[in-house]
Amino acid sequence: MATRSWTADQLPDLTGKVALVTGGNSGIGLHTARALAAHGADVVIACRNVDAATEVARRMPGAVGVERLDLASQASVEELASRWERPLDLLIDNAGVMSPPAYRTTADRHELMFGTNHLGHFALTGRLLPALLATPSPRVVTVASIAHFGGTDKVLEANPEEGYRPGPYYSNSKLANLLFARELQRRAAASGSPLTSTAAHPGISATGLVADPNGMGANGLIRALAPLFMPILFQSAVKGADPTLYAATEAAPGSYTGPQGFRQTRGPIGEARISTYAADEQLGRDLWALSERLTGVTFAL
Repeated sequence: MATRSWTADQLPDLTGKVALVTGGNSGIGLHTARALAAHGADVVIACRNVDAATEVARRMPGAVGVERLDLASQASVEELASRWERPLDLLIDNAGVMSPPAYRTTADRHELMFGTNHLGHFALTGRLLPALLATPSPRVVTVASIAHFGGTDKVLEANPEEGYRPGPYYSNSKLANLLFARELQRRAAASGSPLTSTAAHPGISATGLVADPNGMGANGLIRALAPLFMPILFQSAVKGADPTLYAATEAAPGSYTGPQGFRQTRGPIGEARISTYAADEQLGRDLWALSERLTGVTFAL
């Protein structure tokens, strides 16, 4: 895909499509959910804070529902999947946590970023696969990051407590996102499945991720200053949602979409660059096998 001035206004008519957006109550996820709903999709927001999400959904156009989901709990992922009873056209694996200053774990004792950003979405996608395959052209979009360039093959260590470093561990979790998206597409194509897997990244956008108390916002100073300076320094969350929306509707199978301006941080969207590790198919297969072991979830493609 060449660089292009694509915006959410160019989304197709999505009437009759059902979309689930994790973390759709704020930031990139909110603007993704709103744009999909505005173009006719039946959207469901999945997040931890149901009350806040319900208020957000009330202000969105169209039909927007809310489901409780804590990606840091495999039990919560399984519960949502067990409640889901209708076909699902589009799953957007968007939610995440970034760089808590100290080592933290999920309910299942995985490091918080690896367990939430990757394992939570891996399990959710696998458990919702029957609903996805009940539609004629299902699509899964995984939201990665330019931070994946800091990830290495140590991603297979699943971010152990010893040697915890917030930045590199976040990078490994986002490398895992991209490896997952690419391996899912390879497996879907090899099995003849109609499922399409794409990935996207928002560049650097002014969202609540930096101020999130589960991540960098655990530092009170960062939590206080981020809302003031992020909108001045970086592109809006509305613009940051464009790569995800393109990946959700028009992007080619296996593609990775992101901003093309100033080191991939902003600007018109296009085909995003990937690291050598992200392009490593064996690393993708190894991570997939590890993820199956850690979650107990397999994909019946």
